[in-house]
Order: sequence, then C-alpha cells, then structure tokens
Amino acid sequence: MHAFQMPDVIINRVRDRTGKVHPFDHLVPEKTALVVVDMQNYFMKPGFMGKVAKARDIVPNINRLAAGVRSSGGHVIWIKNSTNETRESWSVFHDFLLTPDKMQRRYETMTEGHEGHELWSALDARQEDAQIVKKRFSAFIQDSSNLDAHLRARNIDTVLIAGTATNVCCESSARDAMMLNYKVVMMSDATATFTDEEHHASLTCFYSLFGDVQTVDEALGFMARNTRRNAA
Repeated sequence: MHAFQMPDVIINRVRDRTGKVHPFDHLVPEKTALVVVDMQNYFMKPGFMGKVAKARDIVPNINRLAAGVRSSGGHVIWIKNSTNETRESWSVFHDFLLTPDKMQRRYETMTEGHEGHELWSALDARQEDAQIVKKRFSAFIQDSSNLDAHLRARNIDTVLIAGTATNVCCESSARDAMMLNYKVVMMSDATATFTDEEHHASLTCFYSLFGDVQTVDEALGFMARNTRRNAA
C-alpha cells in the first residue's frame, strides 16, 4: 500500500479556504455511493499489460469500506473499463498514445467477455451492488457510462472514489464528478497507482481545490456519526 501523508501546507490552505480540514466531514449514508474504479483482472493480475501491483494491497480496505457503506444505507458501485466500441470514438488515445502492439493488447484483453474485463476475484462484490461499464478514463464524461444518471436516480450527491489507478481513472472520474456538482472524496488508502510519487501528486492536487481526501477509517467514522444521529 502507498505511504501517504498530506503536506501541512496543503492542509492549512484547505483549512483557510473552507474553515476545516475535511470539507465533507458530514457524510449522509443514504446520499453516499462508493464508486470502485477498475479493480479488474486487467489491472490486477500478473501477466496483464495494465497491472498495478499495489492495487492488490488495497483490496481489504475496499472490501471493508464497501461493507460499511452498505450497512449504513449507502450504495456500492463497481466500475469496469471496457474497450468495446472505442476503436473510432477514442482513436487518438489508442492510435497515438500506445504502440501498435500495446493498442492491440489493450483492445483484446479489456473487451467485455475477456478475463481481463472481469472483477478481481478477491473483491467482495454483492448482488445488491451495481456494476457499471465505462468506455473512457472518467466514468462521468459524456459517452463513457450511465453512472451519472444511475446516481441521480437514487438521489445520491456524494461519491467516495476508490480503485485504480489513482492518477488516471480515479482522478479523472473524481474531477468530472465534482464538475457535475457531486461532493467527492478520494480514498487515500483505498486507491493505488504505479508509484508513491504519482499517488501523492494526484491526491495532493485533488485535495487542494477539487474535493476531499480521507482514509477509510475517517469516511466510516463520518458516516457512522450520521447513522447514529438518524437512529436516535
């Protein structure tokens, strides 16, 4: 798992701007969704081109957070990246930012029905959870998925972002969600990427202006506080 400590200078800047360290410390469970991004074999399993080794380390934290969100009345969504129908609609990425060999391997091993597209087996995905396919790094950008409509139909206004890679699909989804007026929290110990440096830079930049960064324990504590209040 990544070692991460938010710099004091950034914490102080956020506190000065918002009046507190965590802008979203009031998590209402029934309005909160855990969005788990791309924890698929393609990014998890040795031998696949997109493997993020540290992503396997965060599986227990994701499962624990998912259980806490469910038990408090929140919603859990597993996002799965797909290359289906992207050869023309996302040709710039595949044709210019990948070698021909890597392009072909990505198309083949992340297509729906391939082993690479499936969720990592150690994840505790439940029947009551949702599984949504996306076609871009961001799950919220137009023509990527129906995630925005899915959340709004459930009156959800807060999303917790977990999964991989921190600085690619997680951050892209988190930023777009904020632009769509969701309260967004990136989970520092339930996201992972290739290096500590990339993880640190992504979370620091996001927290500085776009939303909140919390640990699993912090998010569960903020939800539990409201759960107890509603039960009283």
